[in-house]
Amino acid sequence: MEIAFGLIGGLGLFLYGMNVMSNGLQKAAGDKLKSIIGLLTNNRFMGVIVGAMVTMIVQSSSATTVMVVGFVNAGMMKLTQAVGVIMGANIGTTITAQIITFKIEKYAPIIVGLSVGVWLFTENRKIKQFAEAFIGFGILFIGMKYMGDALKPLRTYEPFRELLISFGEHQFLGIFAGFVITVAVQSSSASTGILLALAMEGLVPINSGLPILFGINIGTTTTALLSSIGANRTAKRAAAVHFFFNVFGTLIFMLVLRKPVYNIITYIDPDNVARQIANAHTIFNISNTLIQLPFAGVLVYLAKKIIPGGEEDQSIGIKYLDDRILETPSIALGSAMKETLHMGNVAKESLESSMEGVFIRSQKKIDETFRLEKIVNEMERELAKYLVKLSNTSISPRNRETVDGLFNTINDIERVGDHADNLAELAQYILDNNLHFSDIAIEELRMMYGLVIKAYSDALTAMKTLDSSLAMKVVEIEGKVDHVEKTLRANHIGRLNAQQCVPSSGVIFLDIISNMERISDHASNIAMAVMDEIKANK
Repeated sequence: MEIAFGLIGGLGLFLYGMNVMSNGLQKAAGDKLKSIIGLLTNNRFMGVIVGAMVTMIVQSSSATTVMVVGFVNAGMMKLTQAVGVIMGANIGTTITAQIITFKIEKYAPIIVGLSVGVWLFTENRKIKQFAEAFIGFGILFIGMKYMGDALKPLRTYEPFRELLISFGEHQFLGIFAGFVITVAVQSSSASTGILLALAMEGLVPINSGLPILFGINIGTTTTALLSSIGANRTAKRAAAVHFFFNVFGTLIFMLVLRKPVYNIITYIDPDNVARQIANAHTIFNISNTLIQLPFAGVLVYLAKKIIPGGEEDQSIGIKYLDDRILETPSIALGSAMKETLHMGNVAKESLESSMEGVFIRSQKKIDETFRLEKIVNEMERELAKYLVKLSNTSISPRNRETVDGLFNTINDIERVGDHADNLAELAQYILDNNLHFSDIAIEELRMMYGLVIKAYSDALTAMKTLDSSLAMKVVEIEGKVDHVEKTLRANHIGRLNAQQCVPSSGVIFLDIISNMERISDHASNIAMAVMDEIKANK
């Protein structure tokens, strides 16, 4: 029982330390993490580099592959891109094993103490974030020491030693053991940590360690497989590709490359089994990637065969949000920003339909506006929920300000959708009551609408490109719209007084220009938010 308690406590500290280190690194990386994901192309080699870099930061291949499933499900990543990232994630996770085997646990308390001191007394945000990462780094090694101390009594427990030795003689049993442990703890880093702790205490010979390690590599795929439940077909295929990649890699190494790898790792470190396992982990994943990368298309083909069906096309409604991406808050923020822009474009489409309903008296366009407005409302609700979840993650203070700004922006966009809905209702009234505007009234409406749609379109473009000069132009256009609205209102009242327009049409005209003026106000609000974001980033 004492062994179990010590092992559980040490494992808990190990996982907590890794989590703290990961959070600190993610905060310090911040926008760099978003730019890394931005490097993604259909080039699989670039995908491998991106996957390795992200995993080095988040310190978990499981987290990266779950994120990949989320990206694919949200339409932010194609399956062909996902293959390279998944392969790279397997390489990135080997860094954790390499770090663990450098036995610096005796320095861990000093690392934690100094890092906490820096974290408490520094005012520099970046230094504070790196200090947090080092606190986690130290706690990780303290956890490893606790696990090692807990396992020491097993040195003299022959049944346990014989069981581990038997995994070398019955290798597929060793693979199964590694698989089961990883499925149970749902973390390949944790199960690798346990394996290395056993190796450091001299309990696992390398012949047994290798099969267990390969089993861990297969076991880690279950996290992504479980995560893909409820996701779309393409996301399920991404999880399946991860599974095939690790299973085929294990078979290649166990049946073909096991002896060459064994010779290499024992030559590099003849007596240190923990270092041998860490090196085998690195060699396995790099070699596996080099071998299977040219056949990535075959993995995709197999995934499509097992999970048949066409590609989903989700061009309307929520596209980029997925809770799996919250594992890396800075990237989740990027997806929320993309979704906000997408919502803005849906509202723009709604506005265009509503005004076409006014100008060409189209029932189809009026109905389209009503449909799109409901979608905009639903998107606002989902985005708000997502932003609340994002606020509760370990995001940096700077990113938290961005999230707060997005709350205001999605509210402005939703109000644009509401005004488009109002315009569609006015168009419906015009159609139902067979009302008509004079030619000059139509010309004035088109002129004002041209300014309004330009202001709103430019506001969305400024949000996408963070263009301060374009945002400033939006504010200037909004001023013109205010002036135009007053002028048109005065002109139309003059026409009503001169009996050049029907009074019922005149009221509708005034309501239309009032709604358009409010839309330009919201476009200006979005532009102002963009300028605030640009200033904060300087």
